[in-house]
Amino acid sequence: MQILRIMAVTLLITLGSVATAQESGSYVLGPGDRIAITVFGQTDLSMEFTLSDAGTRNYPFLGEIVIAGMTLPRLEQRIADGLRGDYLINPDVSVSITQYRLFFINGEVNRPGGYPYQPGLTLEKALALAGGLGPRAATDEIVVKRASKALSAAVAIEMSEAVHAGDVIDVPQSFF
Repeated sequence: MQILRIMAVTLLITLGSVATAQESGSYVLGPGDRIAITVFGQTDLSMEFTLSDAGTRNYPFLGEIVIAGMTLPRLEQRIADGLRGDYLINPDVSVSITQYRLFFINGEVNRPGGYPYQPGLTLEKALALAGGLGPRAATDEIVVKRASKALSAAVAIEMSEAVHAGDVIDVPQSFF
């Protein structure tokens, strides 16, 4: 019985770490994200910076690398592969987000503006960050322009739908 409990706890821990890895692996880096790169035992290769509009960064021994559009695991792998061989035998690279880029909300909210993205953010939570809806908000006409689709039109969004970093949310004014 004790062995079954240990196996169950181990399975739960494993499933939890897989879910966390999948969540962090799906976020796509973009301009405005503040990231930290750590190479274990190599302080000269570790740095923290905000990704510029160009989406690139000059990195020691690798030159300019395109970071925008990459996930954290992919960037870790890119840096480790670039450092492996000539400079380090087996580099241990870790990349983390220290601050997410902003999403924007304007229109009939109490505090329109830019707010830092948070994982798991929904429209309902975004509106709460903006101080709630204004008295004349047209709740059935809220639209979002996705940052990931530069040429797309704004689309209607429900309260439970996800908001992404860089999105622009517009809450129009109702006539009544």
